[in-house]
Amino acid sequence: MKIPTHILAPLMLTLFLAACQGSSIDDLSPNGAGTQLPDKLVKSMKAKGMSTTSPVMFRIFKEENVLEVWKRKDNGRYDMVTSYQICKWSGKLGPKFIEGDRQAPEGFYAVRPAQMNPKSSYYLSFNTGFPNALDRTLGRTGANLMVHGACSSSGCYSMTDGQVAQIYAFARDAFKGGQESIQLEAFPFRMTAANMARYRDDPNYAFWKNLKEGYDHFEITKVPPKVDVCEKKYVFNHTSDPNAPIAATSACPPADQPESLKMAYQSYQSSYETAFSSMVGKGRIQPPSRSIQGLTEAKIIADWSARRARGERVTQEPPSLSPQDKDAASKPQVMVRLASAVAADKAKEEREASKRSRMTRMTASAAPMSIPTTTPAPAVQQPASAPQTTAALTSGAPAAAAEQPAPAKKAWWKIIGN
Repeated sequence: MKIPTHILAPLMLTLFLAACQGSSIDDLSPNGAGTQLPDKLVKSMKAKGMSTTSPVMFRIFKEENVLEVWKRKDNGRYDMVTSYQICKWSGKLGPKFIEGDRQAPEGFYAVRPAQMNPKSSYYLSFNTGFPNALDRTLGRTGANLMVHGACSSSGCYSMTDGQVAQIYAFARDAFKGGQESIQLEAFPFRMTAANMARYRDDPNYAFWKNLKEGYDHFEITKVPPKVDVCEKKYVFNHTSDPNAPIAATSACPPADQPESLKMAYQSYQSSYETAFSSMVGKGRIQPPSRSIQGLTEAKIIADWSARRARGERVTQEPPSLSPQDKDAASKPQVMVRLASAVAADKAKEEREASKRSRMTRMTASAAPMSIPTTTPAPAVQQPASAPQTTAALTSGAPAAAAEQPAPAKKAWWKIIGN
């Protein structure tokens, strides 16, 4: 088919300009995948000894609603270039446990070129890499957890379109410079002594202490740590050999770290422990934010998500076990009661359905009354307490005998429609 000249000419001009400017066809894709970084940012990077194609890393802090962009300088250490306020992230503080719990993940992830999506329905996006080796070892499930635009989230980190265009550009340019994977670190909060003291009683505290080890390694070295998984936990800079085999479920091999790093980490930890103890003594100045209360709550929320997806009437917000939730905090043993309520509600629905089915079968199988040809004798009046017969149920008067059972009351979390 011959393409008309008035269509072919602009297309050829566009391709020519792209070639002249060193761009590619990918840069012409929709959603701003070819957006260039602002001159102000480029000048700031150059002043710090960075280039647009030097390696990059991202750090996310949920409680502070911040995504930070760090790039490698000429001396090999990283420095922060800029940061963005996260428009919306899903769930509460704490890791993602199972599909449907609406949790944005926490942990150490690797973003590779294949995870970049220039044609995302959410303007632009890249996959976080969840689940990673630790998530899989712990049985955590979920898929398509993204950093994306459109300011809408259900398990993701969502930015404005303008923000994600720049974040996408940082990653795209680093890949062009030869970086094979970008480290994405997602934390519940800045892991300072004050914040760790605030959350010392949280059910996620053990997991957060493990995350803090990687956080500390970066604070000390200003280089993204080498991340491995063994004994069902993260280990950081554990070996100097990048190809050393470490199995996620096996015992961790002997640590092989430079003596300078060991000493720096010990010194850092000593200062931290002193600060942590002093913060515990002062009490909590700032109350902790809501956090997911483990797998029990994750399962309840996942059930709520499934019901909502089926079109059932559920509460506008998912049920919560967080002690900061006033409704949950006012109910004793709320974790047990909510979990049992989910099962009880399903059982009640099944009983009602079975009862209606039995009533239908009984009505359908009853023999029809024959119409008498002569005037019947006066019926003997039954006592008021006598039970009704099958004939009475199928006689002309439907009366109360054929009445269906009253509908069951809705469970408390299904009253409000969404």
